[in-house]
Amino acid sequence: MVSTASLLVSIYALGLWAAQLANASHYSYSQTRQETNRLVFAHYMVGVTSNRRTTTDWDEDMQRANQLGIDAFALNIGVDSYTDQQLGFAYQSAARNSMKVFLSFDFNWWSTSQAAEIGEKIAQYATWPAQLTVDNKVFVSSFAGDGLDVVAVRGAAGVPIFFAPNFHPGSGADITSVDGLFNWMSWANNGRNKAPTQNSNISVSAGDQAYLAALAGRAYIAPVSPWFFTHYGPEVSYSKNWVFPSDLLWYNRWRDLLALQPRFIEIVTWNDYGESHYTGPLHSLHTDDGSSKWVNDMPHGGWLEMAQPFIKAFKAGASSPNRYITSDQLIYWYRPTLRNQNCDPTDTCMIPADNSSGNYFLGRPDGWESLQDAIFVVSLLQSPALVQINSGGKLHHYTAPAGAFAQAVQLNTGPQTFSVHRNGQTILVGTSLKQVINGCVCGLYNFNAYGRSYAQSQPWKSMVLIRSFSWKSPTGTRGSTSIR
Repeated sequence: MVSTASLLVSIYALGLWAAQLANASHYSYSQTRQETNRLVFAHYMVGVTSNRRTTTDWDEDMQRANQLGIDAFALNIGVDSYTDQQLGFAYQSAARNSMKVFLSFDFNWWSTSQAAEIGEKIAQYATWPAQLTVDNKVFVSSFAGDGLDVVAVRGAAGVPIFFAPNFHPGSGADITSVDGLFNWMSWANNGRNKAPTQNSNISVSAGDQAYLAALAGRAYIAPVSPWFFTHYGPEVSYSKNWVFPSDLLWYNRWRDLLALQPRFIEIVTWNDYGESHYTGPLHSLHTDDGSSKWVNDMPHGGWLEMAQPFIKAFKAGASSPNRYITSDQLIYWYRPTLRNQNCDPTDTCMIPADNSSGNYFLGRPDGWESLQDAIFVVSLLQSPALVQINSGGKLHHYTAPAGAFAQAVQLNTGPQTFSVHRNGQTILVGTSLKQVINGCVCGLYNFNAYGRSYAQSQPWKSMVLIRSFSWKSPTGTRGSTSIR
């Protein structure tokens, strides 16, 4: 998601607030919350759906999300000409597929001066059957928006709303007028919307504490995200090029959330391809905002399957996902090249571009040193088993216990093969379709992740190749370490 200057100021304010709370008493949301209902959302970019023609184009995403235990899509909307058509499709599809949806106003495109228009948009969809309601109120959120007149929004909406925007503690936003807050910052950072440094490292948990302190018992939408990499050059007006450290973030964050027990969790995101944190299928119909050069043939399969027992545990108030693992699975992800690979001669971000946003860096993405050259493997096992990984001819093996377990092993160039063995039997085996190359994918520094999974219900099943797309640019929104 493209960051605005005002958002950067808000993130900086949040960073200062979080840093001040780093050594203070921690807030346990589970100790203060009165509600028993826990919901999981996924952030959904409507801005890349302009080529959808019917409600059925939304069905597969709705069905998959519902199957995985996701309760609602947060529909991120700008002010594009096709927004209302796609919202109509989304609301109808959600109702047909037992899903809920709600509006999330993106203040890269909306202005905080548009309180009346925002309220009117809320009213437009408030009575649709698929609209999420919480505490008998129409649920509404945002991306950014510090400075919005919330009282005016409520007045213009004309219906009770449960407003949980992405305001930032310490930014001066009127937090007293909201029902809850959504925290977008899902990655460790330096307090200025970039990867952490030795002198400035703000954890995601520190962000949690900043929000919980500001909310003082009101609803918190805690974020969880698997990855972050963006690599737009001067070919677009929103040039930006950086990473946040991700590696085993997806696994570790879900562990943290089971301990935190917020009222709501929001997955960042379902389909933001431009920042590489998409968790939904690549073949979902969408337009290209310029990210296809690092997204094509880079599925993030398995991340949502890994999350499923965590989602069940979260909703049950459990501290571990282990009892919700009903079959053996192996989920893995890795980058297609090693981080020191030199792509300077051909990379599209070697050309100077407008850097008024402060987000553009030449060559490798800013923060690239924060990523390990590793394969990240999560096992979901019903009983202990031997896991073997052959990375480019180098064999790694370890015994994984029953339950959820994560491992990082050294990444080498060449084929990547995985197998799981128990009692002398091979229960899962497969070779990834993506080799790690000693070169540059499409000439680029591609720090996106490639991920897949193997499940006991489908051992030895070949992984499906990604479909071809007819791309069209949219308008507007667009070393081994064990960890248990």
